[in-house]
Amino acid sequence: MKLLSVTVPCYNSQEYMRHCIETLLPGGEEIEILIVDDGSKDNTAAIADEYQERYPAIVRAIHQENAGHGGAVMKGLENATGLYFKVVDSDDWVDPQVLKDLLKLLRRFKQTNQLVDMVVSDFVYDKVGARHKKVMRYPRAIPKDRVLHWEDVGNFPKGHYLLMHSVIYRTQVLRDCGLDLPLHTFYVDNLFVYVPMTRVKTLYYVDRVFYHYFIGREDQSVQEAVMIRRINQQLKVNWLMFQQVDLDQVENQRLRRYLLNYLEIVTTVSCVLLYRSGTPEHLEMERRFWQDMERDYPRHYALLSRRMFGRVLGAQNAAAQRFTLAVYRLSQKIFGFN
Repeated sequence: MKLLSVTVPCYNSQEYMRHCIETLLPGGEEIEILIVDDGSKDNTAAIADEYQERYPAIVRAIHQENAGHGGAVMKGLENATGLYFKVVDSDDWVDPQVLKDLLKLLRRFKQTNQLVDMVVSDFVYDKVGARHKKVMRYPRAIPKDRVLHWEDVGNFPKGHYLLMHSVIYRTQVLRDCGLDLPLHTFYVDNLFVYVPMTRVKTLYYVDRVFYHYFIGREDQSVQEAVMIRRINQQLKVNWLMFQQVDLDQVENQRLRRYLLNYLEIVTTVSCVLLYRSGTPEHLEMERRFWQDMERDYPRHYALLSRRMFGRVLGAQNAAAQRFTLAVYRLSQKIFGFN
């Protein structure tokens, strides 16, 4: 069994996938790099096959008809043989030395039969043209370098949530939770982090930057204009988060509070994007979003509508929109996203 399976979803990634893969290869034969060619039209498939031929003990090339980011992640999970599982998008990359140190940690877990459910590390928003790259660190919330339970975890500052870039899951946790990401849908990374979290009993935090999250291509899915065009996919993921996790069934109070905070920020992003568009159609979608939530998920509505952003977003007036957009713009400056 490999220590770590790394799935690299690739769609028309010929221009940048080599850099991603080269930063993973120093992990050696303790990892497997699953390059999932998601129906690419360019030279992606050939590059994947090339790496498999050059590094047969490390790299596996998997080809499938286009199924979207979620479909590629699920294909990787289906084929994974590693004890732990990580997703690295093909335009991102990792720090090779931190990768080696994380593998030492995973090896220790295996040797001592103390298999933590989730390993957390830092990541950086590697934004094109930004003079200062924002690093997402968690020391205020998570004690570092020891095995933890949720009772040991403190409060996360606003904006410092665990994203796909910051987590390595034990593979069996992903399988036991029934993770099933929708096909042909962007923004499923929220589901990838959120749903399995309900099965996490133990975690370990390494306070080092492992993941470089690239932002800057005009066609990138996280660009604001692109997100607005794909707002239906963002809303779909938001609804699936309501559907797939019953917060009242999460027994640990601190974990439940964290999941609610995470759900609040994803819901806020959905509504802010509708505000940013400003079209009558999108403003009506925002109004219906809250109405439908109250009808179909009354418990989620009750929890979210009582919180600050819920009260503001639910106010449905111009002042609320101005306040929300001001907070959003400030967050963009601080964290460097979009």
